[in-house]
Amino acid sequence: MTRSICLIATATVLLTARIALAGERLPLVERALSDTITHVGGKDDSVGNLLTFANPVFDAANKTQIGSDQGFCVRVAVGKSWECLWTVTLKSGQITVEGPFQDQGDSILAITGGTGKYAGAKGVLKLHPRDAQASAYDFDYELE
Repeated sequence: MTRSICLIATATVLLTARIALAGERLPLVERALSDTITHVGGKDDSVGNLLTFANPVFDAANKTQIGSDQGFCVRVAVGKSWECLWTVTLKSGQITVEGPFQDQGDSILAITGGTGKYAGAKGVLKLHPRDAQASAYDFDYELE
């Protein structure tokens, strides 16, 4: 009986958290200050290269730092795209994403989970470069 009560309580908490996140949008700005490419098999762009980063994340106005992110990407299509996995850490929890990062234009990645307020998160991250130098990106987290 006690185990059943615990399971029901846990399910209720998770369901309540999912309802609270439904339709939430988090527009953020990442400043790409630490991006580093580790080359494998030469200095040129090649399959298997590793891109790592740990960058500050700001509010939508790009004025106040509200968190940070960290992650990595593996080059899968030379001159076209990387496959990435990263976590953004905010005051109320973390959100993880995974998917393709395009060299040109916008990218859409899957939200694969989270912690704290974002436990069980899912949805999409729409990523848009703010300039041609790739010095900053608009991150628009759309939670379902």
